[in-house]
Amino acid sequence: MRIAVTIFLTDETVTPTRLARELEQRGFAGLYLPEHTHIPVERGTPYPVGGELPREYGRTLDPFVALGQAAAVTERLALGTGITLVAQHDPIALAKQIATLDHLSGGRFTLGLGFGWNVEEAADHGVQWHRRRDLVRDRMALMRALWSEEPVGHQGEFGGVRPSSAFPKPVRKPRGPVVGPRTLIGGAAGPTLFAHIAEYADGWLPIGGGGLTGSLPVLRSVWTDAGRDPAGLQVVPYAVHPTPGKLAHYADLGIEETVVQLPSATEWEVLRTLDGYAAFLPPTTG
Repeated sequence: MRIAVTIFLTDETVTPTRLARELEQRGFAGLYLPEHTHIPVERGTPYPVGGELPREYGRTLDPFVALGQAAAVTERLALGTGITLVAQHDPIALAKQIATLDHLSGGRFTLGLGFGWNVEEAADHGVQWHRRRDLVRDRMALMRALWSEEPVGHQGEFGGVRPSSAFPKPVRKPRGPVVGPRTLIGGAAGPTLFAHIAEYADGWLPIGGGGLTGSLPVLRSVWTDAGRDPAGLQVVPYAVHPTPGKLAHYADLGIEETVVQLPSATEWEVLRTLDGYAAFLPPTTG
């Protein structure tokens, strides 16, 4: 099983370049970064896991800038977002950012996207909370138009783009309805999420990785009912606190990649955690 990591990189933590070099040298598969543009001080939205919102949420580095630095100092390390808040972006500009990072990294980028949890953060971007899933779906369709090999326009409920020359293109070739980089959607199991995954993604980023025994058969059924290739579905448990038993369970479910959680901390603490996680890496050959 491939073991990637995620971390809230901030202005107080290990740097992207230092971490990326260490991950590649140690044999980790990838680096995924979260996104928050800002955290309004006055907010009514509770932290999803309970308690006080950790300090790092309001100090998070821009994931595309940080991943660009990581790409420049590595050759094999996969790079991803976990997650990009698509509703909070201009989709034309975001399509360019994503395609550029994917191009410059040689196709190493995974777009992990989601719908968000912080109502106040989204509101400052003009997002109507109850329409955010429809907005993301529409913006993904617009970006697919810009990523298509031939100029294709898109006119949706929330905006449009004329048929355009838009380069660079993402490296991966289209897979069924999916155009662009490897695309995974984060969120809790349910019919709405699974319908989105089957419509315009390569798979699912289940946050925390719990409940997969029951939810995976449901997702696979939705996926095949949509005419998607059963072998093409990718499920990547995300922000996991690993144990040998947990990873063995994922492997039994057919999962090939897991993203483990690093502390949002100084270089010394992060490297110490990586030393502990090394036990979960697959053995090297040659």
